[in-house]
Amino acid sequence: MVEHDLARENRAEGNGFDGALNPIGGSTMRRTTVIVALAMVALLHPACLAYSQQTYPSRMVRLILPFGAASATDITARLLADRLSTRWSKPVVVENRPGGDGLVALNAFLGAHDDHTLFFGPASTFLVHLYDEDKPPYDPRDVMPIAQVYVTVLAISVPTALNVGTMGELIALARAHPGKLNAAAATGNSDFLIFGFIKSMGLQIAKVPYRDIMQAPNDLAEDRIQILSSSLAVAQPLMRAGRIKVLLVTSKQRALGAPELPTVAEAGYPALTMETAGGLFGPPQMPAQLRESIVDQLHKIAEDDPIIGQRLADTGQIMTLSGPADFDRSVAEQNDQLGALAKIIGLKGAQQ
Repeated sequence: MVEHDLARENRAEGNGFDGALNPIGGSTMRRTTVIVALAMVALLHPACLAYSQQTYPSRMVRLILPFGAASATDITARLLADRLSTRWSKPVVVENRPGGDGLVALNAFLGAHDDHTLFFGPASTFLVHLYDEDKPPYDPRDVMPIAQVYVTVLAISVPTALNVGTMGELIALARAHPGKLNAAAATGNSDFLIFGFIKSMGLQIAKVPYRDIMQAPNDLAEDRIQILSSSLAVAQPLMRAGRIKVLLVTSKQRALGAPELPTVAEAGYPALTMETAGGLFGPPQMPAQLRESIVDQLHKIAEDDPIIGQRLADTGQIMTLSGPADFDRSVAEQNDQLGALAKIIGLKGAQQ
């Protein structure tokens, strides 16, 4: 298999991010985005200064999620929403908006124009759409990282009935039966990762789209699809029931909640290594002081309630609380890897 240094390749092509999801390099549109976004950061509007002195929140806060109920992101969001509600003395509600490769949730967030409507999910929900089309279907300046909360452990699974025990056996089966296997993936990193790998290996495997990836494990167990790339949390219930087999996890270390599963590097496929950062995003008018205040609240919640970290581990996640600056760096690293994968897949936006 040809190995790819994805981050180095993508940096050479200028597909990085700077600041709040601001693409650099590539098309003129992307370069212009950076200039405008930097100006926004440099010039703090007086209205934001006044706002930062107000008590937040003043009313109900909504967390918009791109996945359905019982997903890893949903479990984490509800744990934090419950604790934030108590601290803020205001309701914090979770709204599941799956579908449209994350755009249903993204549009609900962007359309609110409201600092009490926040987005909770993986950064890849935003990043992948920068490569899907020549022009992204949203303005990345309208998304402001607040806090990284977790890293999701991704997994690659097959039906138990397929009688495949390793990634090598799966690849051999796909080569022996071109066009006979179907694959599905969660929106974002999982999608880019598995289909970039399939193309780099020259395999003929059909893609099956899902509005809600939570429906895919049952289809996998029934052998209607043969490959699923998703969070480990999505696969775990049927894995524990013995109906599907998780071949490996894409994290750098074995998952605490399933230590028996090998990493992709251990299995001999280091190019599949990926850790997807997720957390809380807000609208661009949120001042730095407010964002740091929210991060501080999340840190206090984690310190006061250690069970949250364990709960995340049980659902295939790693709790990694950090503020806006560190979250920006995580986003940039993900964008490097996604940009390289997008080129392998041949997406329009990656050719700019």
